[in-house]
Amino acid sequence: MKSASKFEKVAARCWNLLNEGKPFTPIFVVGVMVLFHISDLSELAHSKLLFLSFLTVLPLLVIYYFYDFPLFLRNYLWIPFVAFLIIWNQVNVALLFFSAGLYFFFTVFFWGTLYYHLRIGTSWLNFTRFWKLVLKNSDSTSGNAQEQLPKFFLILSIWEMVYQQLAGLTGQAGWSLILFYGAVLVYSFILHRNLFDWKPKVIEERTNNAPLPTKTLTEKVVVIVIDGMRKERFYEAKTPFLDYLKENGTEYTNMETVYPARTVVCFSSMFTGTYPFEHGIKSNMVWKLGIKVESIFDSLRKVGKKGRLLGIAHLVDSMGDDVETVTAVMNKDEADPNIINRAKKIMKEQDPDLLVVQLIGTDQTGHSQGVLYDEYIQKIQEADELVRQFVDWLEAEGKMKDTTIMICADHGQADGIGGHGHLDEGERYVPFFLHGPRIAKGKIVEEKHSLVSVAPTISYLLGAPYPSHSRGKVLLEAVENQLSGGVKKRA
Repeated sequence: MKSASKFEKVAARCWNLLNEGKPFTPIFVVGVMVLFHISDLSELAHSKLLFLSFLTVLPLLVIYYFYDFPLFLRNYLWIPFVAFLIIWNQVNVALLFFSAGLYFFFTVFFWGTLYYHLRIGTSWLNFTRFWKLVLKNSDSTSGNAQEQLPKFFLILSIWEMVYQQLAGLTGQAGWSLILFYGAVLVYSFILHRNLFDWKPKVIEERTNNAPLPTKTLTEKVVVIVIDGMRKERFYEAKTPFLDYLKENGTEYTNMETVYPARTVVCFSSMFTGTYPFEHGIKSNMVWKLGIKVESIFDSLRKVGKKGRLLGIAHLVDSMGDDVETVTAVMNKDEADPNIINRAKKIMKEQDPDLLVVQLIGTDQTGHSQGVLYDEYIQKIQEADELVRQFVDWLEAEGKMKDTTIMICADHGQADGIGGHGHLDEGERYVPFFLHGPRIAKGKIVEEKHSLVSVAPTISYLLGAPYPSHSRGKVLLEAVENQLSGGVKKRA
């Protein structure tokens, strides 16, 4: 399987400017205004007016960049727009219709149909389903219609008003706009302070719940991350091999992901043991490459061991050279089989002590076709068969004698376009279980845990120091002969 090329890595970063909701809003708004007034811009005077009027909406763009208005908070975005209509009583209806038309063309046809057809081979008729997914979507991407529409309706309306009146704009009108922005800022602050209360609780202390064993507990750890596997859909799917691992190992039924639940953020937290405010990766759009703290791969190097992460190009932005990239530009039915073949090659040629494998087919299908359809279940079932094939191959190669398998998702997926980020229903809790010679069999742990426990648990099993900023608790309940509360035997 081909690695991600330099071009693909750059293209992935550029795409994130349009995919992530925060940078998309200003880019889209500027694009709409330029296209709407394209005939005026041949005159230098109009170009200057458009630029000067743009400066007057910068404060609002900053406010909306800082405040996401996630999930139900997006309903409150219409109030500032209604207030604008009441105060100034003017709106360019043609501009708003033009912007809405461009938005749905971008999301439904360019993104949901053309992009997904060229990248992963979805049908040319995908738009017949995708428009419904965009309207329902609640995640932090540009495909969140209920969040994006009121944002750029307000910004465009103010920009257009100032553009048309800039030559005769009085000081009183300017002060009115400043007061309006101040009110929007205070309004946003109050909403987020009082209503934005569903972020997972941060573990305050560093990892210290388990002194490292005097000897290595397992020779190898293989972590298979089935990207975007929604928990209840996993339980609905027919997954005989994953069920076997789960039932003959230890399952954590309340394993919580981190906020925001974006792939690069989640992987960074899983393999550093800490949160975005420390490792520095706060979305899939990584402005400054590289995590700021030690990873599990750094910890393994300290004791002469090696770890590899096999995943898509995005993960290079945080984990750098510890990532073996795979191209994400291939048919959705070919991606995961090719990843497993690449995983076999890495194990055969490099024989790492830790191998992390990211299967992407489930996530891709959720994003392109939705999580509540049969295609999504089918991808989970295909992942089950691929994991079985990989473990059987490890057995045949003699690499399973003392190996611990960890199966999980980095995040779930919500309704709509398989959204994830804001921790909507279906995103927050993920499948998570371990299987191996030192892992307790038939245990179910119901106590809430966090994916930040992945890195310190790997350290514990492989006898490596905990990553420098690790806060996650070692999953001692899963280790045989360890006693802890919140545990019960599988019936």
